[in-house]
Amino acid sequence: MEVNNPKYEHQGIHVIASIFTIDKGKLKILLVKRKNNPYQGLWALTGGALYNDEDLEEGLKREIYEKTGLENIEVKLANVFGKKNRSPVMRMVAVTYIGIIDASKVEIAKSTLKTSNAEWFSIDEVPHLAYDHNEIITDAIKKLKEEILKTDLLKVFFPNGFTLPELQKVYESILEKKLDRRNFRKKILNMDMIIPTEEEKIFEGKKKAKIYKFKEKEE
Repeated sequence: MEVNNPKYEHQGIHVIASIFTIDKGKLKILLVKRKNNPYQGLWALTGGALYNDEDLEEGLKREIYEKTGLENIEVKLANVFGKKNRSPVMRMVAVTYIGIIDASKVEIAKSTLKTSNAEWFSIDEVPHLAYDHNEIITDAIKKLKEEILKTDLLKVFFPNGFTLPELQKVYESILEKKLDRRNFRKKILNMDMIIPTEEEKIFEGKKKAKIYKFKEKEE
């Protein structure tokens, strides 16, 4: 690499998070309204430019906090978007992440230094966004559906445990399809991510069901 080559100049990195929640059975995504140019007044995903003294996730956590007030959001790497003209300011490569939170348990800042609003949008009601963020959301939804089939990403909704029918309902909301009860039970138990407790509770019916918890991650 020739560090003085002018073709290496004027490039940067965006770190961008697609933060999802489930609200009354609907999958929603968090958007913020931009206060500054470029794309002043348009809605966008949470994120921004990475400082040159930050690691990727460190910069993403800073951007999430600065634009929403949210902290300690667990995120997973999703993709990279690198079209040379995706930003009108300079060449910006976007490294994208997905995360999921229980919106009922957090408070989001409605206005910050760089944003004038923040709202949850149903994924079928997302407006035209800044940059290529509509494309990023489409990809993020695909990644989210993949991740919930192999990871414990949904544990944020169940800090006190869950029944299998309760968990199935959240899966169905995200996957946007009805799942067979027996097949779901078999698949989720075979994933070796959850463990039964000694407790039971009633969920949408009269019969008690066993409460499960996600396994603690090994350090």
